[in-house]
Amino acid sequence: MYRADLDVLVPLVRQAAAEELLSRFRRVGSRHKADGSLITEADLAMQQRLIDELQSRWPKRQLLGEEMTAEEQQARLRSGGEGVWCLDPLDGTRNFASGFPVFAVSLALIVEGEVVLGLVLDPVGDECFTAVKDEGAWLDGEPLELADADGELAGTLAIADLKRLPNPIACRLATEPPFASQRSIGSVALDWCWLAANRVQLYVHGRQNLWDYAAGRLVFSEAGGHHGTLEAETAGPVDLVPRSAVGAVGARRFERWRDWLRD
Repeated sequence: MYRADLDVLVPLVRQAAAEELLSRFRRVGSRHKADGSLITEADLAMQQRLIDELQSRWPKRQLLGEEMTAEEQQARLRSGGEGVWCLDPLDGTRNFASGFPVFAVSLALIVEGEVVLGLVLDPVGDECFTAVKDEGAWLDGEPLELADADGELAGTLAIADLKRLPNPIACRLATEPPFASQRSIGSVALDWCWLAANRVQLYVHGRQNLWDYAAGRLVFSEAGGHHGTLEAETAGPVDLVPRSAVGAVGARRFERWRDWLRD
């Protein structure tokens, strides 16, 4: 059912990103929002472009976007019918505004409180990650399937966003890391997708919003990845409450990684 939607969505999002994001990359300024985060003309242009495009093709589905008020977001999430699109038009705005070429478009479809479709586009790398619940995950149409792994943490590559982690965990990761090396790329959606592609094997992040993780986390789950939160939830409800994230390639590695973070 939702697999057919991807045939329309992938070229639609690719074209919109080329015209609204790449055409503005390194050419627009930014300003701070009330919460201190950045926003650019590209965020707003991409959001409006996709609102128009999605509404014209799926008029019965509403859209929840990052660049909406909290009241608007809550109202959209509670809407029923054929579901609600959850959009981050530019995940990695600070990267974009700084000229750092790592950012993404993240789009998910939520139906009856469940994420059923996810799409994450990396416009610079020209890679599109997609997933449909219970049907699989793909990178540019090729299946993403993570093989099981041993429980070893040594030798792995991790994405760890130290800024948003509790200080004891951040300090321990900085001074006693159990992995071989660590990165932080500045885009939650791509964090999850690069895990799904086995480019990194461990993940920890202290605070993610729904529009950050909805699509990417589905890609990782459908690829066979294992995830939860620092608070031991296996999968939180679909709502607007920010959540931490822990992920790993391989079930035994995930348990050992989460145990290490709790210790």
